[in-house]
Amino acid sequence: MNMLLDDLKFIEMTSQKLQRLIFEKGSKKRCALIIGHKESSPGAVSPSDESEFAYNSGLAAEIKKLTKTEVVIVHRRTYKELPADVNQANPDFAISLHCNAFNKKASGSEVLFYNGSAKGKALAQKLQTAIVKVLGLPDRGVKGKASEDRGGYLLRYVKAPVALIEPFFIDNPADYMVGAEKKAELAEAIAHVIDLESV
Repeated sequence: MNMLLDDLKFIEMTSQKLQRLIFEKGSKKRCALIIGHKESSPGAVSPSDESEFAYNSGLAAEIKKLTKTEVVIVHRRTYKELPADVNQANPDFAISLHCNAFNKKASGSEVLFYNGSAKGKALAQKLQTAIVKVLGLPDRGVKGKASEDRGGYLLRYVKAPVALIEPFFIDNPADYMVGAEKKAELAEAIAHVIDLESV
């Protein structure tokens, strides 16, 4: 019990130091938050008919409120134009917000990155660690993708390091319940990673 209290005090102290550092120095970095899909093509849906687009629109807004870093939210016009739209925002790094879907039974969290990007892989690992810790779902790891793979086009052609998060399977009722109930905690965890990247 004492160890747990010590750990919590250390986390709180670290968080306070980080916030002071960002406030004093001023973050000069910019993060692009890319909302997966769009209103007219909203992606996979939950058992209660919440789409990837709807869930991640709310998540992005919450992250932007919580972070001390400059955040630009990027909406998709077309998938082909998306890397250019992100590049136009001139971010130092980018995070694409998605949800996984497969057979209503698959479960877990994973983060994708472009195979050729060491910085993208490092960002993906930080996000994966934070997401797994807060959601407690199976750790599916970080996965390198080639440009022709699902999600690979965005990962390849955004100039800044980029990671694509799949925190849970939105079509799995149990996974979705975790994602819905812990949405605030997930936003806080991602905002914390963004701030750490910006120091």
